[in-house]
Amino acid sequence: MAAYCTKALSSLPNEAAYEKEKNGVTWPKQLNAPLEEVDPEIADISEHEKARQWKGLELIPSENFTSMSVMQAVGSVMTNKYSEGYPGARYYGGNEYIDMAETLCQKHALDAFQLDPAKWGDNLLINFCIPLSGSPANFHVYTALLKPHEKIMALDLPHGGHLSHGYQVCDKQKAILLADMAHISGLVAAGVIPSPFDFADVVTTTTHKSLREPRGAMIFFRKGVKEVNKQGKEVLYDYEDKINQAVFPGLQGGPHNHTITGLSVALKQVITRETTTWSRRLQTETNGFKIRNSVICAVMNSKETFWKNDPHRLGNDSFCGIDGSKVEKVLEAVHIAANKNTVPGDVSAMVPGGIRMGTPALTSRGFIDEDFVKVAEFFDAAVKIAVKIKAETSVAYIIYLRCFLTTNNPPFTTFSPIYVPGTKLKDFVTKLQSRASIQSEISKLRHNVEEYAKQFPTIGFEKETMKYKN
Repeated sequence: MAAYCTKALSSLPNEAAYEKEKNGVTWPKQLNAPLEEVDPEIADISEHEKARQWKGLELIPSENFTSMSVMQAVGSVMTNKYSEGYPGARYYGGNEYIDMAETLCQKHALDAFQLDPAKWGDNLLINFCIPLSGSPANFHVYTALLKPHEKIMALDLPHGGHLSHGYQVCDKQKAILLADMAHISGLVAAGVIPSPFDFADVVTTTTHKSLREPRGAMIFFRKGVKEVNKQGKEVLYDYEDKINQAVFPGLQGGPHNHTITGLSVALKQVITRETTTWSRRLQTETNGFKIRNSVICAVMNSKETFWKNDPHRLGNDSFCGIDGSKVEKVLEAVHIAANKNTVPGDVSAMVPGGIRMGTPALTSRGFIDEDFVKVAEFFDAAVKIAVKIKAETSVAYIIYLRCFLTTNNPPFTTFSPIYVPGTKLKDFVTKLQSRASIQSEISKLRHNVEEYAKQFPTIGFEKETMKYKN
């Protein structure tokens, strides 16, 4: 009877089925309605974001443009299933296709980095707090492999470390080497830079940077024989169960299956010729950006020369006497996305001396060496505007000197203005937004940036589908 009813309903035209109200079932029509109809405000915000990505220059190294196929996977029916546990060992039923997708994703991950599955395992970490995907990955490893009060040795933040890496405390005895390759994982997969897998015990990475995948993370851990002890017995790595249990059930519940599905698609793209070519181009253009840094005015407050061979940070030792937070505001105003960043010698992460930039996103859009020379010129122009605003952001203090000469004469007042450079970011922003001459320069530079950026392809959507094309 149930089969007959289903067949009868499915034979009706969709509209007729939705309008069939004798049982009060009217919601399927709304559930299958498009975004523009259900929430036009969100749809409009999304269209504005498309226009921003099309017309702007994305230089934040932790950002990239993921492919249309990945977006289709992330927005697929795979989002509907709950699947606590791991393939073949789920808490819920109905996960046969989820298991297939996650197992395939794990295979693609090992293939992407040319890893022997007998020696390496991986855990796909898809977070509930999506913007923090890399940090939880590291915390899962710490939870799995460190006992309370054991130490972590890592770089300090101004010297290239990450907030999740801990502090400079060295435990030399029986140390485990963890390599966080978040920014360079795409280059590692392409084989254009040395691989941490040759040296590390555990490797973590985010997936949305140079891998150009949806937001998430992966943890790789060694398996098999670790060493042969003095008794001649093989000692095996014991990371797999510890890390898997730390992820689930320790710190995470059900995974985001739609993101794992998108990850699988992106990892398959990683092993294609196009992605390898992109990675080689990325490395060339990053180096080219550095070579051309004579047109870039670095914004650190320290004259110390520190720029070495950092894969995702660049600049030179020119001294402009302005901090990165102020330059970031001007860059944003002219439609260039970059971020302030600490450099050696800084004492505050909120008022750092540098700007961090990377080339992955623009390389994905088809920028090549000569285009990054132009990007460097835009950046240089923005820094010069920032320096000008700072010079004009002065507070005039009127010093009132009331001098009583005698008790019989009235006092006289001398007005002595002195100018103290404004140091607060809010004063800088006020000047940026209110000064007509500055706004004129900002508008001109923004126009030039946008006209240049609009020449290049969009990634993940077609220009023809955009609502805002001006």
